[in-house]
Amino acid sequence: MMHVDGACHCEKIKFEAEIDPAKVVICHCTDCQAMAGAPFRVVVPALKEHFRLLQGQPKTYLKISDSGNRRIQAFCPDCSSPIYATSEFDQEIFGLRVGTLKQRAQLTPTKQIWHRSAMPWLHELKDLPKIEKQS
Repeated sequence: MMHVDGACHCEKIKFEAEIDPAKVVICHCTDCQAMAGAPFRVVVPALKEHFRLLQGQPKTYLKISDSGNRRIQAFCPDCSSPIYATSEFDQEIFGLRVGTLKQRAQLTPTKQIWHRSAMPWLHELKDLPKIEKQS
């Protein structure tokens, strides 16, 4: 287990959790693409008893997938940073958005899901020119 802590971009919502770093996944589903505004989302699960909001209260949105699964999407009401997703009914597992975690550089994904929706150009990123920061 690994202790992680995170916050939204404006830091009005802060949280901590204990996670298994071997369970970090990349999700390529079209819902994650649209909701992240990116070609994929990186997620790690945290059990309810290992997740704690320290500050703030996220706003929620109920997403119903093509399969009929009902998932609560939690995000900051001020800066819109996605924080987690959980089941509408049992809320036993929180899918933390790795981009909000301070330890994100240490959390290497171990698998990719919904790969059939992955952008076909992702494998070409290593060949693109790299600029260390925007001037």
